[in-house]
Amino acid sequence: MSKVFFITGIDTDAGKSMATGMLAKYLLAKGVNVITQKLIQTGCVGVSEDIITHRQLMGMELQPVDTDYTTCPIVYTYPCSPHLAAEIDKREIDLDLPRQSTQRLKEAYDVVLLEGAGGLMVPITRSYYTIDYVKDEQLPVILVTSSKLGSINHTLLSLEALFSCGIEVAGIIYNKYPVGSPEITADSTRVIADFAHQHGRSIPIAEMDEVKGDVVVDFSGLGLL
Repeated sequence: MSKVFFITGIDTDAGKSMATGMLAKYLLAKGVNVITQKLIQTGCVGVSEDIITHRQLMGMELQPVDTDYTTCPIVYTYPCSPHLAAEIDKREIDLDLPRQSTQRLKEAYDVVLLEGAGGLMVPITRSYYTIDYVKDEQLPVILVTSSKLGSINHTLLSLEALFSCGIEVAGIIYNKYPVGSPEITADSTRVIADFAHQHGRSIPIAEMDEVKGDVVVDFSGLGLL
């Protein structure tokens, strides 16, 4: 049975596109038939720029499911939240499109990594948020956080929202780029783990260093295989 994981970040600059691409690369190296998908792309024309980033990191060309827009059927030109981008482009958001795309991809791949746009509370419409879509589709989440100042607050708030909605948190990817204090990294991961335990959960955390060359990041700690 194929699996779908929703990749989201604590904010728009957490590094979720890099994490999505590198996680797909890791799974490929383990022999997993994996593909990435983008829920909604804003700020570009044509094939999703995040999908292009994923393929570059995975070391492959764009796939037919990319060029026919299966992996990202909703693309808006203005670089902003989906609800506003749709209004600026004067196009309604049809969430049946990514939903149907996910089903098609599940039929062809063992794992689908579905990357969101921004964080969990990014509005898709004026009354419907990213976290609503995740909950409605019953998707397990992989949360991407970072070592930036303020990330602990954003991470715990994101986890609180996920816990409150009864959404499974399959894992956390701690993005260590740009490189910060090792003391902060060690303490941040401890704070995150302690917070999860206080809520009766044990969430695997994997660290991701700066992406260089052909390096394959070790995501075995997430326990996805």
